[in-house]
Amino acid sequence: MLSYQHAYHAGNAADVHKHFVLAELLRLLTKKDRGVSYLETHAGRGLYDLTSEEAQKTGEAALGIDRVEGLEGTPIGDALEQVRAQHGETAYPGSPLIASSLLREQDKIALMEMHPQEHRALRRAMKGSGAAVHNRDAYEGAKALTPMDPRRGLVLIDPPYELKDEYGRAAKLAMTIHKRWPEAAIMVWYPILDAGRHAELLSGMAEGEPLVSEVSFPPKDGRGMKGSGLAIIGAPYGADEAIARAIALGGRVFRP
Repeated sequence: MLSYQHAYHAGNAADVHKHFVLAELLRLLTKKDRGVSYLETHAGRGLYDLTSEEAQKTGEAALGIDRVEGLEGTPIGDALEQVRAQHGETAYPGSPLIASSLLREQDKIALMEMHPQEHRALRRAMKGSGAAVHNRDAYEGAKALTPMDPRRGLVLIDPPYELKDEYGRAAKLAMTIHKRWPEAAIMVWYPILDAGRHAELLSGMAEGEPLVSEVSFPPKDGRGMKGSGLAIIGAPYGADEAIARAIALGGRVFRP
């Protein structure tokens, strides 16, 4: 199924959770000169305009990134500053551009996106970045591309969860990559819904003893997603503190 387009949800509360943690982890991984590899399985278009028709239709950024202040000098703040200097003050970077903004010449980026329209937009957004952009199935491509070199790395698995079996598939993919590429941290994002289907994902990742971060926020119109979760296998040293910093930055967005 190729119907999901993140432009309707860019900058929402789940993005604040996912992107703030991602930025903190990337900063953590790049403290040393040694190169790192970044792999993303469901990359989206990489760059969004919060004044676009899609973003305005849902207004989700108003309850997410628009509520956050004091980002100067933080990893996510640095990424936002760099992207907005190039694309304008209403630009919002997806995870591919956050990674590209924070990684260095010695680092590598590989991105996958199957949706034809999203893939074309992603290629435009990443032009000149040096990132390898693949129009291929995430579950096939991630196995084919791993392990990457440099061996130290970070993988983001972020499917749209349009199908019920995606929770189990995402967990299986995470564990497969972990066994193929044990030097990499593998971060899986998942929505928290009343149905509680994310329990299947966490159960499927249990062998990897993931570090789990969950936040809650008011569901839009009283229904739908009520929280955001991240499960990280092979989290780098200092990840606990990095996640705490990320959640503190986005504190106004999340319910205590």
